[in-house]
Amino acid sequence: MRILLSTYGSRGDVEPLAALGAALQAHGVQARVSAPADAEFAALLARAGVPLAPAFAPVREWAKEMINRSRSASPEDRARLISGQAAEIVARQYEALSAAAEGCDAVVAFGLFPSCAAARLVAEQRGMRYMLGTFCPIWLPSQHNRPHEYPGHPLPAGVTDNRLLWELDIRTKNALFGEAVNGHRASLGLSPVQNVRDYVYGNPVLLACDPTLGPWLPSDLIDAVQTGAFILPDERPLPDGLEAFLNAGPPPVHVGFGSIAVAKEAGSAAIAAIRAKGFRTVLAQGWAELAPVDDGDDCFAVGEVNQQALFGRVAAVIHHGGAGTTIASARAGAPQVIVPQIGDQPYWARRVAELGIGAAHDGAVPTAASLSAALEMALAPKVPAHARALAGKVRANGADVAAKWLVDRMR
Repeated sequence: MRILLSTYGSRGDVEPLAALGAALQAHGVQARVSAPADAEFAALLARAGVPLAPAFAPVREWAKEMINRSRSASPEDRARLISGQAAEIVARQYEALSAAAEGCDAVVAFGLFPSCAAARLVAEQRGMRYMLGTFCPIWLPSQHNRPHEYPGHPLPAGVTDNRLLWELDIRTKNALFGEAVNGHRASLGLSPVQNVRDYVYGNPVLLACDPTLGPWLPSDLIDAVQTGAFILPDERPLPDGLEAFLNAGPPPVHVGFGSIAVAKEAGSAAIAAIRAKGFRTVLAQGWAELAPVDDGDDCFAVGEVNQQALFGRVAAVIHHGGAGTTIASARAGAPQVIVPQIGDQPYWARRVAELGIGAAHDGAVPTAASLSAALEMALAPKVPAHARALAGKVRANGADVAAKWLVDRMR
């Protein structure tokens, strides 16, 4: 059996598929991952021993360009920009996935909606099995949560019926992505689909998040198979300089915003807040290329690093609320301060606060004062204790559970 795993996104989208690919291989499946061919992702998949089939473009520069295009646009212009981007992604990703799917029996798609739409089209054209996967329950239709609000398509004020809102979500996705999907279908000689959301989603959907951190409440709107998060074991040692820094004093606070291009001021505000509490800082440079504010020996800047080894040795983790960083912090028992920016990050911030394992920052633009207040909440004695207790409940075998389920289903 040969399965193609597809995504287009940041490290938080690619690393879980490396874990799933490795787990599938352990079950005798020939797995490959179609992902952006950025150097960091190529190295990641090589470490996992999973072949890389390049997506239509490296993602880091593409994402910067898209952010710059939308930065000063109105909501209506941003909606038109999303639709235009979708058409480009569907067309270009269809070509990339057509090549990547050669000889495969099934495709499991994660990441951006247009990329998943391209995977669905390839599967339809080739007669392959198809399944959508996601890393957070809020993306799935359910009476228990509201749909995501898109630029130019606000949710109606005063409407509290989630079922009605998810019906409206079908119209929203048709408006944003319908032309991209059906335009490409027409180029392939296929008839249009009336509901692009349900066409791309399918049923059931693979939900790759931890049931303690992000529980799925059963819904009659869609069936989700929750397996637990896909975690790639990481045995890499920490860099010598970081190891020496950790050993030179009490546990520091880790700050990182991953692929989120937060303002440089966010890193400076974090360092100031951490210093005010008497802690040292490990600063993850990330895509925003954060840097220390001075030559003080209480701050150590680091590039890509083994979070599994590092987070167990820090006093707290300040981050943007990506699903991967949230679960890495939770597994390590480290209190968290989440500064949510986009997408599912507000959900993870809320869950961390509800579980008592950290604090949710109020708003996306942190200051030294606001981060100091959030850090004080996260370091209150009961929070580290809750974080340590919850760490043992987080599943580490989600990729293996998913691999077994996929093998059984695909056969």
